[in-house]
Parts: sequence; C-alpha cells; structure tokens
Amino acid sequence: MATTSRGRAQDRESVAGGQEHEVKYEAAKENVSKDEVRSAVRNAGNSRDKVEAELEKKS
Repeated sequence: MATTSRGRAQDRESVAGGQEHEVKYEAAKENVSKDEVRSAVRNAGNSRDKVEAELEKKS
C-alpha cells in the first residue's frame, strides 16, 4: 500500500463510496454517472476491480 506525503496509508485498490472525490474520479474514468458508481459500490463492494466489473455489466 502506498503512503501519502503525510505518511498515511493510501489504498488504491478500493473505492470509498462515501468519498465524493473518489466517486467523481471513478465516474469520470468509467464515463458513467456518480450515482451509477455508488450503486456499483453497494452491489459489488468497494474493491475497485469489482466496481469496474459491475459497471461493465451495466453497459
């Protein structure tokens, strides 16, 4: 796991559905709405791979 400049752990393997900036990033990356990302996190869990797979199924 990478660390930030402040020494905090940074987890890039998951999507925090409650964090607006993470939802916005994933939505822009996958070209979907923020609501679709939140729904995918609820359905598939917060694993980035699983969220992306869930979004692919809906496309």
